[in-house]
Amino acid sequence: MEKHRIFTTSFASVYPHYITKAEKKGRTKDEVDTIIRWLTGYTQEQLQQQIDNKKDFETFFAEAPRLNENVSQITGVICGYRIEEIENKLMQKIRYLDKLIDELAKEKSMEKILRS
Repeated sequence: MEKHRIFTTSFASVYPHYITKAEKKGRTKDEVDTIIRWLTGYTQEQLQQQIDNKKDFETFFAEAPRLNENVSQITGVICGYRIEEIENKLMQKIRYLDKLIDELAKEKSMEKILRS
């Protein structure tokens, strides 16, 4: 089975788009980084290394210290797919991140986004 193109896309190439999307709605790069760290368990330094080393999404999630235990609370539709029904675990992780960034851009509070 052929890999989806997003799996081999560098995280570093998409990261600026997450920031731009957030900043257009008055949110910050720090909030984007907080969301990514919450989801993946990376420290800020580890996150920066992933970006600097231009790791693809597959490696980015494979090397993540730990997926947040509350990811099952991330539900809803993203890109036409219900997140909780996505069978490919890597695609599901990518869509979790997309959904969290969307929530940030929709001006939800960080408390709600981080499922606190």
